[in-house]
Amino acid sequence: MSESFADENISNSGEPTPVEGLTPGEPAHAQEVIVIRRSRFVVAVAGLTGLLIGLAIGYFTFSYAFNRGFALARGVAGVQSAPAVQRQVQPNQGRIDVSVGDDPYIGPKNAPVTIVEFSDFQCPFCADFHDKTYGPLMQKYNGKVRFVYRDFPLDMHPDAEKAAEAANCALQQGPDKYWALHAAIFKNQRVTGVGLAAIATMAKTISGLDTAKLDACIKSGKMADEISKDVQDANSYGVTGTPTFFINGQRLVGARPLASFSSIIDQLLAAK
Repeated sequence: MSESFADENISNSGEPTPVEGLTPGEPAHAQEVIVIRRSRFVVAVAGLTGLLIGLAIGYFTFSYAFNRGFALARGVAGVQSAPAVQRQVQPNQGRIDVSVGDDPYIGPKNAPVTIVEFSDFQCPFCADFHDKTYGPLMQKYNGKVRFVYRDFPLDMHPDAEKAAEAANCALQQGPDKYWALHAAIFKNQRVTGVGLAAIATMAKTISGLDTAKLDACIKSGKMADEISKDVQDANSYGVTGTPTFFINGQRLVGARPLASFSSIIDQLLAAK
């Protein structure tokens, strides 16, 4: 089974301090010597100031470029490190045939629109989407959208993979158990974290979920391959961060508001 987004502009300027005149009454030859030395000193200071400014500009330019490049590379992954990317709607570069297989989904299997999310249970932007957008989205397009969840745990989130395995273990007891635990994990992410101890506590609140079976499944590690398959598929689709969505194959990156989804979904429905 397989499953599945800031910038700053820094400028520096500096001017050498003006050279004050000599004290009146000094001998002419003394003035000439002093003026020459001060001029050289001013030139030296100006040169040093220019060098420091150049180094500062170079540093901040490099720092900006590096951080920007890292953000684009991790994406959203860098979701935490790349909020700008996570909120960026990427231009349509052609639709991608994203597999679904036996991944957990909500909505009619033959719905005209399928949304596949590649996500991470420890990703705060993913939690934002599920807290703020997911519910209104499914309510607005009830019966018209099938929502599929696939896992893409990021290396930067140490608890994400085990949380994904736990959710998949809950799926073994039924889709309703999966979605109940799925919702609980995102709801409590910022409060309790998503470590296995926290998930065990969440599991106890889910009616009908056999926690002993859930625990045995998690400890067996048998869902690790399922998560790995999701990650492999995500990489093949060019996913670099979470959350990343494919709406009938059209990529949408980041914890976008409902309007961003609607602009795509409405066009797809109108074309049917």
